[in-house]
Amino acid sequence: MSTKPGAQTPPPPSRRWSWPVALPLIVFAALAVLFWSRLGNGDPSRIPSALIGRPAPQTLLPPLEGLLADGAQVPGLDPAAFKGAVSIVNVWASWCVPCHDEAPLLLELAKDRRIRVVGINYKDQPDNARRFLGRYGNPFAAVGVDANGRASIEWGVYGVPETFVVGRDGAIAYKLIGPITPDNLNGVLKAAIAKALAAQ
Repeated sequence: MSTKPGAQTPPPPSRRWSWPVALPLIVFAALAVLFWSRLGNGDPSRIPSALIGRPAPQTLLPPLEGLLADGAQVPGLDPAAFKGAVSIVNVWASWCVPCHDEAPLLLELAKDRRIRVVGINYKDQPDNARRFLGRYGNPFAAVGVDANGRASIEWGVYGVPETFVVGRDGAIAYKLIGPITPDNLNGVLKAAIAKALAAQ
């Protein structure tokens, strides 16, 4: 199409942003800010678990072969043992750096005879796991070996270490993401244990 000499070309039509087009972008930005402020800036140990109030996974795990207590093999994980007792389930591994830091605190926790401390050894080499417990001491009444990580997925584990409080009814009462520290041991974890012990 030809234009006459001297004729002006009309300006291109201006684009206007309309609210229906901009609204999804605004909502996405607001949600991104919300998630960042809750998770990125917050305490990851406060991420809620969908398993709270639900029965602990009924996964049997074999024992850590060669781990002895009083000359007898320490048993593996048997979920039937949760019934009637308050249990602390700790997911750990010898290659996990924070697990080394929390090991003395687990030993302290295991001195409380009202509770039973249980370990899930996550994707570890048996020799390394035994050496780890030989170095720090064994706080666990039972240690189940989760060689392929499948049981930990059933427990909703994000990464080691994680610790669960299981009530006498066999339901998960509390979940701590990350290592046990003096602050969270004397704050939230002992409070969650006391609440579980007080429950009928």
